[in-house]
Amino acid sequence: MNLSQLLLALRARYKIVLLILAVTVITTIVISKLMPKTYTASTSMVVNYKGVDAVTGLSLPAQLMPGYIATQVDIIKSRSVALKVVDALKLADSAEVQQQFNAATGGQGTVRDWLADLLLSKVDVDPSRESSVLNITFKGVEPQFVAAVANAFAAAYLQMSVDLKTDPAAQASGFITGQTKLLREQYEQAQARLSKYQQDNNIYSADDRLDIETARLTELSSQLNAAQATVIDAGSRAQQANGDASVSPDVLNSGLIQGLKANLAVAEGKFADTQARLAPNHPLYIAAKAEVDNIRASIAQQTKIASSGLASSSHISQQREGELRAALAAQKAKVLALNGARDEFNVLTNETENARKAYELASQRYSVTSLESQSKQADIAVLTSATAPLSPSGPRVGLNTLLAIVIGLIMGLGAVLVLELMDQRIRSAGHLHDAFGLPVLGVIDKPRVGNRKSSYKALPKPVDGGGAGSALRV
Repeated sequence: MNLSQLLLALRARYKIVLLILAVTVITTIVISKLMPKTYTASTSMVVNYKGVDAVTGLSLPAQLMPGYIATQVDIIKSRSVALKVVDALKLADSAEVQQQFNAATGGQGTVRDWLADLLLSKVDVDPSRESSVLNITFKGVEPQFVAAVANAFAAAYLQMSVDLKTDPAAQASGFITGQTKLLREQYEQAQARLSKYQQDNNIYSADDRLDIETARLTELSSQLNAAQATVIDAGSRAQQANGDASVSPDVLNSGLIQGLKANLAVAEGKFADTQARLAPNHPLYIAAKAEVDNIRASIAQQTKIASSGLASSSHISQQREGELRAALAAQKAKVLALNGARDEFNVLTNETENARKAYELASQRYSVTSLESQSKQADIAVLTSATAPLSPSGPRVGLNTLLAIVIGLIMGLGAVLVLELMDQRIRSAGHLHDAFGLPVLGVIDKPRVGNRKSSYKALPKPVDGGGAGSALRV
C-alpha cells in the first residue's frame, strides 16, 4: 500500500477516524475533570561543598566533586530522611492513617515504613543544571499538606546532613581520645628513659662533651708525637755521649766545660813555660803541673756529669712518652665511650621528640574533631521555603486534550490501516491496474445528487491490445 492508496482509504473511512478521535478526546476530558486536583509545592536548597574529611582533615580529590550533588539527591530520597519526615509531621499517630495502613497491607510491616514509601513515591528532587541548587518537589491533593511535606523534607535533609557530619566526627573524637592517652603515656615513658640515661651517664649535652674530649684527644696526640721526637733525639745524644763524650755536641757545647777547657789551655801554656825553665822537682813546676791535672780532672768529671744528664734526659723523655701514650689510649677509650653514649642519647632524644610530636598532633586533631562533633551547622541552606500553592498543578485539561488529539489521530489512522488490510477494496484506476495487472478501459463516475445520468469517460486504447474481453473481466 502506497501513500496515495492510504490517502484514498482515509478519505473513504474518515468517519472512523473522526469517531475514534472524538471518543478519545471526550474520554480524556471527562477523566481529567473527574480526576482529583493535585497541588505541587517546591523547596529550594543551596549546597555548599567543602569536601573536608572529618577524621583526617584532608580535602577530598576534585574527581569526587561531580558526584557530590547526585549523592545529596540520593540522601534526600532515602528512607532515613522520609522516616524523619513522618516523625516530624506525626503522620503515624493518626487513627485514619492506621486504618488505611491496615486496609492496604493487612497489618504487615510498620506504619512508619509504609508512610515513608508513600512519601518517597510522591517526592522528587531536581538539581539545577550547572549549579548547587536542589529543588525538592512534593505532589498531593491538599495545598497545605504538600507545602508542609516539602519543608519537612528540607528540614530532615538538613538534620541528616548534620548527623552525617557530626556522627563520624564524634566517633573519630572518641578514637582519637584513646590514642591521645596512649601517645601521652608513650611520650612520658620516652622522657623518663631519657632522663634516667642522662642521670646514669651524667650527660646533658653529649655533643659539647664530645667536642671537648675530642679536642683533648687531639692535643694528647700532638704531645705524644712531640714526646716521641724528643725521645728519639735524647736517645741519640745519650748514646753518643756514652760512646765518646769528648766529641758529643752536648758536651762540647757545655759552657762550663768550655770554660774549663779555656783554663786548661792557659794552664798548659803556663806549665809548658815552667817546664822549659824549671826542673821537675821545682815547686813552681809541681804547682803548674798540679793545676793542669786538676783542670783536666774537672773537665773529665763535668763530661761524665753531662753524659749522665743526657742519659737521664733520655730516660725522662721515654717515661714522658709512656705517660702520654697511656693518657692517649685512655682518652681514646673515653671518646669511644662518649660516641656510644652520644648515639644512645641521640636515639633516646629522637624517640622522645617523635613521641612528643605525635602526642601534639593527636591533641590538635582531637580539638578539631571535638569541635566538629559539637557543631550543628551544615553546608546546606534553605534558599526558598515551600508555600501552599494557590492553583492546582494537575490535571492539565488543555495539555491532556492536545495529547488526546494526537493519540486519537494515531489510533484512527491505525484503525483505518487495519481495516483496509482486512478488507481491501479497489479505490482508484491505478489501484485496479496494480492489483490485477490489466488495462483499464474507462471509469464510471459516481452520480451527483439530482443528476441520475451516468457519465462515461473513455480511456486511451491500451498499448497491449487487450480488447473488450479484458474490460469485462475487470
